[in-house]
Amino acid sequence: MKFTDGHWQLREGLRRIRAAEVETVEAGERSLTVYAPARQLVHRGDTLNQPLFSVTFSSPAAGIIGVRIQQHSGGRPQRPAYRLNAGDEHAVKVEVDAETARLTSGGLSAVISLAGQWNVRFERDGRQLTGSGAGSVGLITDPAGRQYLHEQLALGVGETLYGLGERFGPLVKNGQVVDIWNADGGTSSEQAYKNVPFYLSSTGYGVFVDTPAHVSFELGSELVSRNQFSVEGHELTYYVIDGPTPKDVLTRYTGLTGRPARVPAWSMGLWLSTSFTTDYNEPTVTSFVDGMASRDLPLSVFHFDCFWMRQFHWCDFLWDPEAFPDPAGMLQRLKERGLRISLWINPYIAQRSVLFEEGREHGYLLKRPDGSVWQWDLWQAGMAIVDFTNPAATEWFRSKLQALIDLGVDCFKTDFGERIPTEDVVWYDGSDPGRMHNYYPHLYNEAVFDLLRDNRGEGDAVLFARSATAGGQQFPVHWGGDCESTFEGMAESLRGGLSLAASGFGYWSHDIGGFEGTPDPAVFKRWVPFGLLSSHSRLHGSGSYRVPWAFDEEAVDVLRKFTKLKLSLMPYLAMVASDAHTAGTPMMRPMVLEFPEDPAVAYLDRQYMLGPDLLVAPVMSAEGEARFYLPEGTWTELLTGERVAGSRWITRTYGFDALPLFVRQGAVIAFGAVDDQPEYDWTDDVRLRWYAPAEGEVGRVRLPAPDGGTAAVLELTLTSGEPRARVLEGACDRFSVQVD
Repeated sequence: MKFTDGHWQLREGLRRIRAAEVETVEAGERSLTVYAPARQLVHRGDTLNQPLFSVTFSSPAAGIIGVRIQQHSGGRPQRPAYRLNAGDEHAVKVEVDAETARLTSGGLSAVISLAGQWNVRFERDGRQLTGSGAGSVGLITDPAGRQYLHEQLALGVGETLYGLGERFGPLVKNGQVVDIWNADGGTSSEQAYKNVPFYLSSTGYGVFVDTPAHVSFELGSELVSRNQFSVEGHELTYYVIDGPTPKDVLTRYTGLTGRPARVPAWSMGLWLSTSFTTDYNEPTVTSFVDGMASRDLPLSVFHFDCFWMRQFHWCDFLWDPEAFPDPAGMLQRLKERGLRISLWINPYIAQRSVLFEEGREHGYLLKRPDGSVWQWDLWQAGMAIVDFTNPAATEWFRSKLQALIDLGVDCFKTDFGERIPTEDVVWYDGSDPGRMHNYYPHLYNEAVFDLLRDNRGEGDAVLFARSATAGGQQFPVHWGGDCESTFEGMAESLRGGLSLAASGFGYWSHDIGGFEGTPDPAVFKRWVPFGLLSSHSRLHGSGSYRVPWAFDEEAVDVLRKFTKLKLSLMPYLAMVASDAHTAGTPMMRPMVLEFPEDPAVAYLDRQYMLGPDLLVAPVMSAEGEARFYLPEGTWTELLTGERVAGSRWITRTYGFDALPLFVRQGAVIAFGAVDDQPEYDWTDDVRLRWYAPAEGEVGRVRLPAPDGGTAAVLELTLTSGEPRARVLEGACDRFSVQVD
């Protein structure tokens, strides 16, 4: 939200007070509280009729400093609130002298000037990362009497910003206005399904605003030298999170808000869907599965979209008896073929659903102030919303899903959760409707994910979720939502995925070929490698099927090649997934995460790193021309073995069965011996390919265990051009080594 009219004036009708100076500071054992009046004090009379800001500095974990700004502190605690994790016991140093007050946690310090104008510097090793300068802390009052508290943090020369959720516009957020407000707007708008009030700086720090309410960010777009964020009310809390690298920032941030859960290996295989509004029944499903098998197209998960239930009945969680007269038998037959089963659900109960009256009678549905059920007709006729702030409603909803799990369902696509009303509603636990709007999908996905974990055990639960907010990364996987079946839709989907990765989400997927419309065969075939070189891979559409033979035979060949490639890469991908779970480092990474010192990567949004060692640049044209950047070093094209010098831009033309897929110099990539399923012994007959090592170089590779740990660590040395390997940890009896 912009408050100013140029640099000098406020917009018409607005009034502002700002923290002017430090009046006093109170030092606690592990905190500092600073009192700042709204104007400089010359004599005692200036304290009368004078607003006073109190600003408290503390540290929840090493390398993280929290700042709580209050003008009035007498309000009731607001619900819902993010559930943050306190770090391990860590040292916090508080120092006050005549000129400054300082709070230090890890390598990060907040330094508050005690003389002159308001000035706070956030420093690492004496170097300022960002800061709150004169006029940065302010309270705005609009003509209607609404009040907004804002902070403005310094934006340095050449500094670039990332994150703020799954945003489909430019990857670099400098110059943008971003509203943290979940919306079902597709991928072709400034709206986002997954809004996260966290941004990541290229200079190695992050900022997290601690509220699920609406937050407005002005990222160098009001004052070009500052990042402003504002919330309605009299209190604002944010955290400055240290690195020093961007990956280190994400590790600390996900430690605070929750690490991504470990995902099962089977979820990383290929998913095939019925698509959305297509006509389908059990014979259709069987024909798809048979068609994939007969064409040697490995399939891991089959997904039933909305119309597995009867029209107008979403959600009653009952199979359509005409299309699926024997669901138990059908699921058993699919599972005998080695498939996992996914079902579409959402948290809305249509009026025609048999669950509507049950939910209304027991108070499980969101209500209006007069006690009636809140309803509307957008999406489903007369639909209501399950109130997950009511524990009994949550258990009721889970019980309906439990019946499906008992039938053989393995996972759920948790669609929707964005269009949550903020007016004329009352939540069971008294939550503020404005704060619940963004937080609702957290409760929804948590309810479903925890149910799956209760049934399947740790590490074997997975969702396909669309909406989220901060902390939602704990309930993977998330997909990109409704994109057009065009190259433009492909590009904006990738930008969204990279923004989400920079927001702490470890896994991400998208609809191969796009969702809306039917893709041209060229679009589909170009999208397939991108889809299979993502953490999770799904064929899904809206009004048309996404089986590859619906496009042409070449599409079948392309899908086969890249599905098998991904499955053979499971020893590598499983270790990358493990890092997402343990360290919060996403599987798909903006280039800046791996190469923060290379200024050429700052704005790259059509390529990414898949783990630390594979560079992927999806081809986004029918003709196959791709322009991409290779950072410093010697890179090896994985599909051809060609070595290419980096530190430069390259333009090449690729067929439909190829794309720029390069391996970082010195990397050891483990290839498994199986390419028809994701679950196998990743240490048996593994091929270790060592890319462009130097004479005398030592390389190491970890091989994954099924539980997400490490099964073996191998060390490689290159002597007289010959690679030698030995097992340092664990066991790996059969392996081969090849230098590429």
